[in-house]
Amino acid sequence: MTTPDLSIIIVSWNVRELLANCLRSVLAQTGLALQVIVVDSASSDGSPELVAEQFPQVELVACQENVGFPRGNNLGLERANGRFILLLNPDTIVHGDALARMVSYLQQHPAVGVVGPQLLNDDGSVQSSRRRFPTLWTAVFESTWLQPFAPQAVLDHYYVRDVGDGETAVVEWVMGACLMTRQEVVAQVGGLDEAYFMYSEELDYCRRIHQAGWQVVYYPEAQVTHLSGKSSEQAVTQRHINFNRAKLRYFRKYHGRLAAGVLRLFLLVSYGWQLTLEAIKGAVGHKRPLRWQRVKAYWMVLRSGLRPAGY
Repeated sequence: MTTPDLSIIIVSWNVRELLANCLRSVLAQTGLALQVIVVDSASSDGSPELVAEQFPQVELVACQENVGFPRGNNLGLERANGRFILLLNPDTIVHGDALARMVSYLQQHPAVGVVGPQLLNDDGSVQSSRRRFPTLWTAVFESTWLQPFAPQAVLDHYYVRDVGDGETAVVEWVMGACLMTRQEVVAQVGGLDEAYFMYSEELDYCRRIHQAGWQVVYYPEAQVTHLSGKSSEQAVTQRHINFNRAKLRYFRKYHGRLAAGVLRLFLLVSYGWQLTLEAIKGAVGHKRPLRWQRVKAYWMVLRSGLRPAGY
């Protein structure tokens, strides 16, 4: 059997139409021998049937439960036999010869272990997708209610704003919506850390690859549209919990117990403060249904305890 140039792994949960559009864009790619693997996390919207009926050339792994993003990708990695491997979200559209460009870049740059394309929003604007590793200071501000008050230098450093959107650059990690690596990298560092379930798994994976001596590169010559968060929109409260437990796992794993403990306390106090504000606004009648919805969500986050995933 001929070895594929590229194995593409797509982990999907209840995004049937988006998955179909993604697969059409992938299968329209030319110049590469592809192995396409869809890992379905027990979707109830007919996604597995769609793949089986309309895309018979795609390998389908139909799970009986929602296995999460890292575990789903690892199931795909067990089957992947391409020289290069792409982790791709189902809410993406691959443009032009993006995948061939990414493969070519890796072939020409043997020190690069991961390459990520330029991600685009639905309106064609550039989506931030390149990062430096977060510090505890970053974590206090980024994606919390304090983000609007963050020192500009903190976020500029984290979001790599010193590099233009159109510049190819060595970074520290790229978003997992579209992340290409090598078979030998996977053989060296293994699969994704399954304790994350969702969020921060690509950060962790790029850090492990970086620590193994490989470079991570943002490569805007390849473009992919990413309709961000379409799976996680289906479970908003759980998204808050998964996101923060994943963040805490990362800091517990790489910065130690004390850093994770301080960050966890900050996050719990922050959610308590937001709950109080929303309750007050709801009590005085300001957008009451929205306020009570948020109060309920924040209360469930607090009840979860936000313990680091896997600890």
